[in-house]
Amino acid sequence: MKVIKIDEVKEEERMTPLFTGPVSSQPIITNQTSKQFIINQVNFRKGVKNKLHSHTSEQVLIVTKGRGTVGTENEQVNVGPGALVIFSAGEKHWHGAMKGFTFSHITLTSQDSKTTQFEQ
Repeated sequence: MKVIKIDEVKEEERMTPLFTGPVSSQPIITNQTSKQFIINQVNFRKGVKNKLHSHTSEQVLIVTKGRGTVGTENEQVNVGPGALVIFSAGEKHWHGAMKGFTFSHITLTSQDSKTTQFEQ
């Protein structure tokens, strides 16, 4: 058994083309500690979101802090702490902080999941 305290996991700054601005990530479970899935907490700065994308596996988000919006090509929903969101494999979606708010969520994906970005 292993107990991990998220507040003790080091934050790593990330700026990739998938995001509209800088975010930080806390790698909770990596491909070196699990053969099945990857778990990260992603921390969005005020108003930062990611761009329309999909994954080859399902993706689960668990909102931990702040106010955010999750969306697909057809709908969007505002979410806060305690919300759990499930995106189907291949479903085009995006998620991020609402304007004026920070936003954090834990993300769970399959270890071998691939991401496709649809907007630049």
